[in-house]
Amino acid sequence: MDFSKLFSLEGRVAVITGGSRGIGRMLAEGFLAAGCAKVYITARKAAVVEETARELGDRVIALPGDISTLAGIEALAEDLAKLEPKIDILVNNAGVAWGADFEDFPEGGWDKVMNLNVKTPFFLTQKLHGLLKAAASAGQPAKVINIASIDGMRINPWETYSYQASKAAVVHLTRRMAARLIKDNIVVSCIAPGAYPSEMNKVAARKPEESARGIPSGRIGGTEDIAGGAIYLASRAGDYVVGTTIPIDGGIVNAWIPSEFVDPSGH
Repeated sequence: MDFSKLFSLEGRVAVITGGSRGIGRMLAEGFLAAGCAKVYITARKAAVVEETARELGDRVIALPGDISTLAGIEALAEDLAKLEPKIDILVNNAGVAWGADFEDFPEGGWDKVMNLNVKTPFFLTQKLHGLLKAAASAGQPAKVINIASIDGMRINPWETYSYQASKAAVVHLTRRMAARLIKDNIVVSCIAPGAYPSEMNKVAARKPEESARGIPSGRIGGTEDIAGGAIYLASRAGDYVVGTTIPIDGGIVNAWIPSEFVDPSGH
């Protein structure tokens, strides 16, 4: 084993949904640094995804489109099949949130979130199954990395009912997909991010010190944090991590003690 290449993605082709900004862009930057030959990024807003591709360089290819519908998913899969004979890494990162009071929470806010956050990762992986299998072998499995959220592992204070339910679904969907796709030498795993600066998490983006108050590590996450976890899972280092969800959150899920349970004496 050449340990110098344990975390290398040299020569691999990756696809990142929601790759134009936020966590998706952070992952694209990390994959490029780890040696990916090509990183395809997709997002709904064409101008934004194309600008991101220009900023990140000629190894990044923009594929604008709306993958919240099956038609959009199939269109993306068809475009990729025309461009690549195989795909080594798929990151299902695109997502959306919706918040409203319990009494007023709308069906539209439920369906929009569930469609993009749960249905899209499943059907996009299904439609790209052939390209993933073409890249996969026992010695170098293909990788599918789903992006959930720590809100799928514990509740948050906000009334984002469909978002929290959808991310919990992604955690369990990861296990079920992993059980099936490992037979094709495709390893499925999942990351549950905590607070990172993004359009979805405006508080972390605009008031990082305020967000950091509830994080055991004392800060919000950065590019190296989330990209490092994804590189681990996508590379040889993560080949034996099957069906697992890793919270990359500064300790919120596993090391945070709610203030009401803290002994006033400090013990």
